[in-house]
Amino acid sequence: MQPAAPFDMTIADVERDTGLGKDTLRVWERRYGFPQPQRDAQGERRYAAAEVEKLRTIKRLIDAGHRPGRLVTRTLGELKALGDNAATGPGEMRSVRGDEVDALLQLVARHDADALRHALAGAEARHGLRAFVVDVVAPLTRRVGESWMRGELRVFEEHLFTEAMQAVLHAALSSLPPARYGPRVLFATLPGEPHGLGLLMAQAVIALEDCPCLSLGVQVPVADIAAAARAWRANIAAISATACMKRSLLLESLAQLRLQLPPDCALWVGGAAPVLDRHSPDGVVRVPTLEAIDEALQPWRCAE
Repeated sequence: MQPAAPFDMTIADVERDTGLGKDTLRVWERRYGFPQPQRDAQGERRYAAAEVEKLRTIKRLIDAGHRPGRLVTRTLGELKALGDNAATGPGEMRSVRGDEVDALLQLVARHDADALRHALAGAEARHGLRAFVVDVVAPLTRRVGESWMRGELRVFEEHLFTEAMQAVLHAALSSLPPARYGPRVLFATLPGEPHGLGLLMAQAVIALEDCPCLSLGVQVPVADIAAAARAWRANIAAISATACMKRSLLLESLAQLRLQLPPDCALWVGGAAPVLDRHSPDGVVRVPTLEAIDEALQPWRCAE
């Protein structure tokens, strides 16, 4: 049997070997300059074995919570050393992050704003933005809400938490390179919905998928969301709604927004509003969790 040629693996081979999707490989090639496949006579990508080994290592580190943009520029040796230093099993990782959430909640209860911001920023740097949002911010936000409802946290402490978290997420988003290739996503909450942290969390996850993002903030009139979508040529209008928003107002506002948006602009709605799990107006895509964002983006990836 002849040895494999230096650039012998197709993109389908690499996808099967590493677990990284074809769309991810193409986005990294454009955005980071890695991998750097050659083209065969038919114009198809061909990958070298050394690049595939590095991609395998990157995939393992991403699964452990690291951010791709901080990995692809490192050498294979540096990546392996990083993996050796972070060799933690899934069960242990969940336990460690649970302890981390407990420690952060204690800082909220002590209303130590400076320590809280520092600890949140450190957690984002350690885990990478996506894992930080999904595995730290989301459970911590739930815990803060539950503690407030039980009377264990006061209103000012809940606001302190929100301000600190938003500051850290805004800083992390501002450090991302400009996105160019994914669908254009417009973010807002409807009138009657004052909470914007869930919106910011979704923006962080979507921005990491190379999607240009524009946030209008909270309590934006329906007509203004629709006007912004037309002016900015948005592909998706993403709305966040919590349990505090009245059922009738939410459903009516979503129906009005769907009518006023351009027909080719998708309307997504996420958040914990209970009515969304029972009923959504026609033409509204329910994205129930942060993890569901990846599946919701698939139609745009397939059309690339």
